[in-house]
Amino acid sequence: MEPVEINAGEYYLRAFRSDDRIDDVPVLAEAFADPETKRYMPRLTGDDAPSAETLVLLLTDGWEKDYRWSWAVCEAVTAEVMAGIVIHNVDHHLLSAEVMCWSQPRHRGKGVLPAALNSVLGWVYGAMEMHRVTYRHAVSNTASQRVAEKCGFTLEGRLREEAIVDDQREDQLLWSRLASDPFPEQLR
Repeated sequence: MEPVEINAGEYYLRAFRSDDRIDDVPVLAEAFADPETKRYMPRLTGDDAPSAETLVLLLTDGWEKDYRWSWAVCEAVTAEVMAGIVIHNVDHHLLSAEVMCWSQPRHRGKGVLPAALNSVLGWVYGAMEMHRVTYRHAVSNTASQRVAEKCGFTLEGRLREEAIVDDQREDQLLWSRLASDPFPEQLR
């Protein structure tokens, strides 16, 4: 499958790239060098160029083989990468998937992720006909909880000691949103 670009108003969503025109490797390395990102995404985060290059290859492979869809959330005018969204664990039989996302440190708390994620979910439910998308995060990650709430996810439960945060076991909250759920009327 070819990567899908999404116009989300003041944000433009495109595939992560590392080629002769666009190189997202430095911005990914910067994002994953951030202590807060490392804290909540330790399995994903390599904070150097080789790790970021590997991540771009994995994300590209996901599009090519139709098992993972990902977007760099860019400011529409400057093209600055502000955040990232990955729809992974795509199950075409069950019509389900899981979302993972992050913001560049200087763009946190500005409503970038809820706006962009709601646009992605519109595509996931519409074009890809997914039925269920889940979202999970460590209990202490209140920013992720706000994203889940603003995007209309319903809290389903608590996964005991599912995460490791600051080298300690921590519970995760599990959220879901169904295609039949009402679309969030307004971002807070």
